[in-house]
Amino acid sequence: MLLPDIRIPTLLLSESVCRRNIAHMRDRARAHGLHFRPHFKTHQSRRIGSWFRDEGVTSITVSSVGMARYFADDDWEDITIAFPVNLREVEDIDSLAAQVALGVLLESVPVAQRLDAALKNPVDVWIKIDTGYGRSGIAHDDIDALRRLAETVGASRHLRPRGILTHGGDTYRAAGPAEVLQRFSLSRDRMIMAADSLRDQYPEIRISVGDTPGCTLADDFSGIDEIRPGNFVFYDVMQLQRGVCRAEDIAVALACPVVSLHERRSEVVLYGGAVHLSREHVADARGTQLFGLVAQLASGGWGAPLSGAFVTRMSQEHGIVHLPDSRTTAIIEGDLLAILPVHSCLTAECMKGYRLLDGSSADHFAGVSKLAPAPSAPAQTDRQETHTP
Repeated sequence: MLLPDIRIPTLLLSESVCRRNIAHMRDRARAHGLHFRPHFKTHQSRRIGSWFRDEGVTSITVSSVGMARYFADDDWEDITIAFPVNLREVEDIDSLAAQVALGVLLESVPVAQRLDAALKNPVDVWIKIDTGYGRSGIAHDDIDALRRLAETVGASRHLRPRGILTHGGDTYRAAGPAEVLQRFSLSRDRMIMAADSLRDQYPEIRISVGDTPGCTLADDFSGIDEIRPGNFVFYDVMQLQRGVCRAEDIAVALACPVVSLHERRSEVVLYGGAVHLSREHVADARGTQLFGLVAQLASGGWGAPLSGAFVTRMSQEHGIVHLPDSRTTAIIEGDLLAILPVHSCLTAECMKGYRLLDGSSADHFAGVSKLAPAPSAPAQTDRQETHTP
């Protein structure tokens, strides 16, 4: 049995598959003349980050100020926080900007003005563009808003204009590779249109995009300067289902103990539920919700997904696996099954650590710096306060 000391749900990581994914995306960036700034929010690990360094990566993307600090303390010196500036973290942003080349995202004039007034150190500014995903950013065709923000950044003391940035997350909604490419192409064209409207203010404007489906499958990156994919480092069932990756490209699997058998239902119960996998799901061709695919562990990791086997429902700690009738009799209580996650980013966030196939571990930004310290208590005075009910 692989790693016989596993007793509880454990996120397994194949270093060889992960390194292969990193090298492949680096090669794609080089082939298209693109700056490669991978998003580290998927793995959130210094050890895995070192594998990017081995491939010559020097610039990274993160999703929070705390994560930026975590990687800055590991000597990463060029970091973009791909999340709109939170003004309550201005002091932390300024502290980071004194240590590294820091990029931030802006989408409004008032935030830009307040950020500039509060900073002592310069930061690089990317204007966040919404090309149709509908999450955050200025609409690509709201030219007046784009130009007002560009003018504000250009006139500031501490904000250095770099370009425009988007996450074309609607490629994750695509039904297959053809639709991924269609959505990616539309997003790219809209970014070029937005950039063209700002070239008189930002002659050296750069365009940064960052979705794994588009960055994996596209061959036309004309007009784009930088890519920031993240999920590709692990891939997952969502990407597999959309034809973005192969099953053998999925670099993580959750090892879950079997705790009970229900042959009459063709189901087994796992120790491994929503708190381990997340509740992210996809639907198969019949509309059945899948919370993960099932594979068997082997000496080299895990095998291909078992045909007709999937996590069919979950509660907090329980995972209910449907198995073909021929499979249920081959499993006993105490066995381990490997669950390929639907969304590896969320599963990694739930598990906060990795077990490599050689038995060693990889760290994870486990949330210590996500919890801000409580403010200091006010100093005591001799004055007696009067309180009204």
